[in-house]
Amino acid sequence: MTSQRNISEFILLGLSYDQSIQIFCFVIFLLCYVALLAGNLLTLISIRCSPLFHQSMYYFLIHISLIDICYTSTVTPKLIGDLLVERKTISYDNCMLQVFTMHFFGGIEIFILTAMAFDRYAAICKPLHYVVIMNRTRCNLLVLAAWAGGAIHAFPLFSTAIGLPFCGPNEIDHYFCDIFPLLKVACTDTYITGVPVIALSGMVILVTFIVLSVSYGRRKALSTCWSHITVAIYIFGPVAFIYLRPPITLPEDKIFALFYTIIAPLFSSLIYTQRNSEMKKAMRKVWCPSVFSKEACN
Repeated sequence: MTSQRNISEFILLGLSYDQSIQIFCFVIFLLCYVALLAGNLLTLISIRCSPLFHQSMYYFLIHISLIDICYTSTVTPKLIGDLLVERKTISYDNCMLQVFTMHFFGGIEIFILTAMAFDRYAAICKPLHYVVIMNRTRCNLLVLAAWAGGAIHAFPLFSTAIGLPFCGPNEIDHYFCDIFPLLKVACTDTYITGVPVIALSGMVILVTFIVLSVSYGRRKALSTCWSHITVAIYIFGPVAFIYLRPPITLPEDKIFALFYTIIAPLFSSLIYTQRNSEMKKAMRKVWCPSVFSKEACN
């Protein structure tokens, strides 16, 4: 289908029409975004400047922190800025770019989380062969595969969005551009178009969920990998609610979207750092070397 449109921008209806609620959300989301950037940058630099960088789990964690920053930055700055203006608009080109980057970086994060689950499975269930199994070459290949998987996931959704005809209205009942809200405002029957979108997104979610379940399914794994499991629940729960259902939009979608665009990236850095003694030790060594040296001497 050839894309036909007579609009150059979309109007985002945002989270709320109440001005006081918008101001409150502006303050909260701004603080969350600053904390998210600071936490992930702190994690990234601390691992890179410590011996933990040579361990596969923390090597993956560096990529998770980087992707979290990229992923949330595709939506959150725009959301924060829109909370201060009455008319929230986004150009057609930026809207399509947002669809691609959201699913591209989101797909990469899901696949890296899956790689981390495989890493933990190898460490717990194959301890004698762990160093051989998770060598740096294999880690690099897994990260490369995650980026390729993110692209494979995002391009069909992007192609679907860019192929939709738009002839008005151009109001999107969301705070960012996503495939389901765009299907709702397209001037064509989108049911057939929506089915492949569900099939693709659902397949990615189900496959990664099965891999995570197998990796963490053992009692020993569950008792030692709660940080990974918690982060996976924060991400997969809201994503499954939105994408594992018929191609419709619900009022609750915007609330659930906040979990995987802002809350999950924010808490992932906190969970990985505050529940990990090695990470705390590395951060103290990198950022407070004099204090760490005194503690070591004592």
